[in-house]
Amino acid sequence: MHATLIHGDHDIRFEEVPDPVLVTGDDAIVRVVAACVCGSDLWPYRGVTKARGRIGHEFVGIVEQVGAAVAQVKVGDFVIAPFYVCDFTCINCRNGFSTSCLQGSWWGGDDRTGHPADGGQGEFIRVPLADGTLAVVPGPVDDALIPHLLTLSDVMGTGHHAAVSAGVRQGDTVVVVGDGAVGLCGVLAASRLGAGRIVAMSRNPSRQALAREFGATDIVEERGDDGIRVIQQLFDGVGADRVLECVGTEESMRQALGSARPGGQVGFVGVPNGGPELPMRKLFGSNVGVRGGVAPVRNYIAELLPEVLDGRLRPGAVFDLELPLAQVADAYAAMDERRAIKVLLRP
Repeated sequence: MHATLIHGDHDIRFEEVPDPVLVTGDDAIVRVVAACVCGSDLWPYRGVTKARGRIGHEFVGIVEQVGAAVAQVKVGDFVIAPFYVCDFTCINCRNGFSTSCLQGSWWGGDDRTGHPADGGQGEFIRVPLADGTLAVVPGPVDDALIPHLLTLSDVMGTGHHAAVSAGVRQGDTVVVVGDGAVGLCGVLAASRLGAGRIVAMSRNPSRQALAREFGATDIVEERGDDGIRVIQQLFDGVGADRVLECVGTEESMRQALGSARPGGQVGFVGVPNGGPELPMRKLFGSNVGVRGGVAPVRNYIAELLPEVLDGRLRPGAVFDLELPLAQVADAYAAMDERRAIKVLLRP
């Protein structure tokens, strides 16, 4: 079989690797139907963080084999894999934070038994803790649903987590910082939760158009102090009720904090690789709250999946480029150069 490996900065290759095999009784082997490139994959691609070997963490597929201890997942099931491995039974999983699973691990790292975990951008993948990690989609699954289902492995659940962390409620004013796939899904999530007015901060016409399709009522192109000033002017001179930070840089967090009204709330999900810090004196003085982190998307699938299946939720529109998995290097380049919002990959 073939899978994606990262060898260094801007060095992505689709190479032959050994076929996956069941290692423990908790494992399953999944044939990938669709995968994708995540904005967080660009951090190692650009050399901001270091990674070598298998890469990728979002996929959906068909179960080909299961271990002897697997009881909830069966051969032939169509499944969604979140961007991490979890048992979905430990205290942290039950408390809603399966990203902190006591037995959890990450794609491309080592699982709890010390065996290397496959990356998500391959033809077949060994899934540890299959009963907890994999969410089964009731079949049959129409091909047109696949992009929407794939977003539940990460970006839709992550945008939803930003909105939930910010406490978005009916009628709230919301600002979304970041116009990548997560930010756009944050717009969709805020709309779904009943926000009355949603501002998408974007300078890209195609992303602005999708933001409006997802529910944005306003677009702000300004950045930094100018952007903060425009946001405050839009909302009574004080800022918005809720702000979703979906980038992970010092600048984006500063933008988010400056856009929230006194007593407002920032929900942050941007992977913090760009040096963001919290100004505690400012937070103390403004009573602005900050909550968020790595999104427990496995916990959100049960809530979001029915709306994808019945057509109420269409987050798959964030995929504006589809390529064969063998052209994964082109997919990374397209996203790195902002020629694509998010790239769908099919074997």
